[in-house]
Amino acid sequence: MAKISKKNIEEILIEAIEKAETELPKDVIKALKNAAYIEKGLAKIQMEAILENIKIASKEGIPMCQDTGIMTFYIQAGTEFKYLADLKKMLENAVKRATKETPLRPNTVNPFTGENSGDNLGRNIPYISWDMVKGSECIIHILPKGGGSENMSALWMLNSAEGFDKAKKLIVEHIINAGGQPCPPTIAGIGIGGGADICMQLAKKSLLRKIGEPHREKKVAKMEKELFELINKTGIGPMGMGGATTVLDVHIEYAHRHPASFPVGLVLQCWANRRKVIKFEKNGSIKVI
Repeated sequence: MAKISKKNIEEILIEAIEKAETELPKDVIKALKNAAYIEKGLAKIQMEAILENIKIASKEGIPMCQDTGIMTFYIQAGTEFKYLADLKKMLENAVKRATKETPLRPNTVNPFTGENSGDNLGRNIPYISWDMVKGSECIIHILPKGGGSENMSALWMLNSAEGFDKAKKLIVEHIINAGGQPCPPTIAGIGIGGGADICMQLAKKSLLRKIGEPHREKKVAKMEKELFELINKTGIGPMGMGGATTVLDVHIEYAHRHPASFPVGLVLQCWANRRKVIKFEKNGSIKVI
């Protein structure tokens, strides 16, 4: 457990990014092992290969996938956090250094010129989502997001009369059409309500939740379970090889909506559900969770 200082925050950030890329959370590994246990044939072979890949990455300290993703940070910061004004710059420095030191694949490309920055930085990247709260603590969620699963994102602007039944149908159909492209078994993040941008942000943020942790509201948790069962009945299976496990979990978050619209967003996360949490506590200590 380190102590907070301006000098060591950047080092902790670099270490956390490296661990996010090389070590999966325990809940993800448990879910993947459960999938390997129930699968048969090619699907089982694929799951065993994934688990071996995870083992080697952790042991050797190397990224578990050649696509190390684009960094997204979700920050819940106390307005009295001592280093709040410097945090954005420290995050950018950490990403730049981690690109060389981990190393990470340079993934940030100018959409107009095609030029790669070479350091995983760029206009509005890394993306930082800020949630300001009272107090002096700060929690940072690190989410490296690969391009293959990101490409399978979807947005539907439904009318209010269509509602949940149409949303469930569209989500399942979209995942069937995606097949093995998002590198299943995936985690399906779903955002409902708000607006076009809000529901997509909620869908991605839902990926921060642990696998096996249902939504706190029973109605939402019921829909998560229903979609989980429907999607796994599609038979797409690990890496599209066929099988019982197409998703490891379904996470839904929502916002209140306008009466005239029913926005639904879907963001898929591949089996490499990479994430890490750093907590800067008010007593001056730092925890990498």
